[in-house]
Amino acid sequence: MSVTDAQATTERELDQAVDELKVGAERWAQLPVADRAALFRRVHAAVVEVAHEWATTAARAKNIDPSAPYAGEEWMTGPYGALESAAAYARSYEALAAGRSPAEGLRVGTAPGGRVAVKVLPRSAQEWVLFNGFRAEVWMPPGVGEHQVRTEAGLGAGKVGEYGGVGLVLGAGNISSIAPLDAFYELVAHNRASIVKLNPTFGALLDVYRRALAPLIEVGAVRVVTGDGAVGAYLTRHPGIDKVHITGSAATHDAIVWGTGEEAELRRAADDPRLTVPITSELGGVAPMIVVPGRWSAADLRFQAEHLVSMRLHNAGHNCIAGQLVVLSADWPQKDDFLAELRAALARMPARDPWYPGTAAKVARADDTHPDAEHLAGRILMEVTAGDPACSDEYFAPVLAWTQLPGTGAEFLRAAVGFANDSLYGTLGANVVVRPQDRRAMGAAFDDAIADLRYGTVAINAWTGVGFLLPGATWGAFPGHTVADIGSGIDVVHNGNLLSGPERTVVTGPFRPFPRSVLHGEFSLFPKPPWFSGSRSVTDTGRQLTRYAAAPSWGRLVPVLLAAFRA
Repeated sequence: MSVTDAQATTERELDQAVDELKVGAERWAQLPVADRAALFRRVHAAVVEVAHEWATTAARAKNIDPSAPYAGEEWMTGPYGALESAAAYARSYEALAAGRSPAEGLRVGTAPGGRVAVKVLPRSAQEWVLFNGFRAEVWMPPGVGEHQVRTEAGLGAGKVGEYGGVGLVLGAGNISSIAPLDAFYELVAHNRASIVKLNPTFGALLDVYRRALAPLIEVGAVRVVTGDGAVGAYLTRHPGIDKVHITGSAATHDAIVWGTGEEAELRRAADDPRLTVPITSELGGVAPMIVVPGRWSAADLRFQAEHLVSMRLHNAGHNCIAGQLVVLSADWPQKDDFLAELRAALARMPARDPWYPGTAAKVARADDTHPDAEHLAGRILMEVTAGDPACSDEYFAPVLAWTQLPGTGAEFLRAAVGFANDSLYGTLGANVVVRPQDRRAMGAAFDDAIADLRYGTVAINAWTGVGFLLPGATWGAFPGHTVADIGSGIDVVHNGNLLSGPERTVVTGPFRPFPRSVLHGEFSLFPKPPWFSGSRSVTDTGRQLTRYAAAPSWGRLVPVLLAAFRA
């Protein structure tokens, strides 16, 4: 097949970029650790300079007015996430340069099954205030001890002289910080330079990304390019690419690894992948939201219904970590009351049109296979059972499913964990909602159930999306997937403390917002979370949070709190 001159020029430019990255990777391999830290401090400063343009351009890419409430999501999942990540890697480099472990100073506890739990939130007094009532831990696999955690932390970051080659980062098209964060991790953890191929949805951000990553581009560690699927296909087959990382769908992953149609079938049967270099991935799935029954007040029912709906509707439902399936107890006396609140929350959340390409077809598919589905303000709610398409089809759209299982207390939780592990596709994230007193009543049975959940991030009274934004948390599928059975992907990203071989992240938040939290015995001053779809101050909170991340101080923390308490 012939190519146009424009396509040929593009390929020459890609060839040149890969050649430049080879030189850059060699240069990076020789760069002293302290100089690497200084470069990430410069990246942090560069992101500060483009933060406003980054957030507003990302908003426009999603048909959001930059002054609208939903624009706050673009501040938090764009420049704020990049600032937190760059600062975390700079700190880890600085620790290594001083002869210390990046895990030094982190408190370590225990988790069920002989696991070590590394406490990554809060790590300072300011974080304790900012995330009051929240905590996050990275759980290591059973048998890994504290000494091993501290001595092995660092991965490739401190290995001067180690050449990591050139990688291809295929950026996601839904969250604007994903592609830069993936490139950061390739460079820091593996000393690997990256050519970052943007998803077409974020093509307008090309100049912003190049300015934000300018310090890394100048040393030849990163190149950012745009283009359609043909550009990505050309790069996946490029002889100068040593490794591929993709954030996207399992279908796209498999097309890269095995091809499509008859070719893919033949290659799978022969265990002959089309892709000849290693690939890592983050691919989403069907995320459960397990609701442990208890005696809830009317305010609890309303708040948690909005909580779950927000997990679904954040970014118009276009999230790999969006909660998709609510798991309820059939024996919960308040089940119908909670479902009524779910319906009300879906109907009252501010209007927002889906913007991601292909959404209409996915919504139609859900609707066609569920004739009894309820339509609420352009959103779909449907009851399902094991084996339903909603258990295996990640809709990536404003479609919410629910199911019911028998039992109460620990009996229900065990059944829900088994259902999530065995009946739902993917292992990226799971959410559990439980009253504190019900959790205490279950004792060790609750902790054991959490340990049994085979998910890369588990959120208790929080959304797993919080784990995505925490720089010290890990992000990725539960370990064990292979290219032949990819599930939610292979390996992790983020992981700002550079822990070696982590198993999962567990995030815990308050069951109620302030002041009801304190009135009911929970020591948490956290207001209605800014990621809630009904938050009235999310844009101001996002701006102030980004300003705080640019130069953390008590003075800059106060405006964040003032904005958050107006939610």
